[in-house]
Amino acid sequence: MKNLEKYLVVAPEVQQAVAQGKPVVALESTIISHGMPYPKNVETALNVEKIIRENGAVPATIAIIGGKLTVGITPEQIDYLGKKGLAVTKVSRRDIPVVCAQGMDGATTVATTMILAEMAGVKIFATGGIGGVHRGAETTMDISADLEELSNTSVLVVCAGAKSILDLGLTLEYLETKGVPVIGYQTAELPAFYTRESGFKVDYRMDTPGEIAGAFRTKLELGLKGSMLVTNPIPEQYSMDRAYIDKAIADAIRHAGELGIKGKETTPYLLDEIQKITSGTSLEANIQLVYNNARLGAAIATELFK
Repeated sequence: MKNLEKYLVVAPEVQQAVAQGKPVVALESTIISHGMPYPKNVETALNVEKIIRENGAVPATIAIIGGKLTVGITPEQIDYLGKKGLAVTKVSRRDIPVVCAQGMDGATTVATTMILAEMAGVKIFATGGIGGVHRGAETTMDISADLEELSNTSVLVVCAGAKSILDLGLTLEYLETKGVPVIGYQTAELPAFYTRESGFKVDYRMDTPGEIAGAFRTKLELGLKGSMLVTNPIPEQYSMDRAYIDKAIADAIRHAGELGIKGKETTPYLLDEIQKITSGTSLEANIQLVYNNARLGAAIATELFK
């Protein structure tokens, strides 16, 4: 890509692993700056990197630092983003050129992490939950850029399903239209972030990391663009009661509407409000599902590069 070296900085460890065909797992940075309070955000991010290493892969946390697209930021940079928190610009595809041109810092969303991972040759990305079609989108047209990126960018994404603050049925319909296969890891039902069930079916159930890696390898060999979305249910012991979390979400959405919160501010506000409503239990659930996804992401990456 012309002039890409002006903007893209890949950590030597990540660069070497990609060149040698070793497993690498990309990680987003919005969860650090916008997803959790300090210092829990930094502690979680460093633990996720540790889990990926323990499971045989190289972690590559992605962010924009001083206008540079950085694939594999340092622990010091993770701490910097965690302390700066909401003051860091939340960067989706549309924001990348402006943030780079102005030499700003940026926390990458699912969409942007996928873009930068692909630029660096990283094929597997583990996150918490993807964005999707928001409730009421038939009138607001509020649809996450994550979905469009999933249809365009050839990076496999491991998540705990779409965030349950969304319209899950419409999100699945959108993914089907865009040709993105939705895989359930050891489940035929779409997990809903805080809970293991949603009432909606995935496209395929696959029971081993090797099976998932084989399907994704075939997709790459066929030259079919776009992602494969792997949905990994939150561990049983951390799964929240569906009726309880649904009520918390409904209350948070009502509060957001009353305050006139819209657009990219919606998800961080709702996650924070749900945490308050649930007295912090949703935050612990969030952390555990991210750890769980990191383990699966590393296992798939290891199988993909055997």
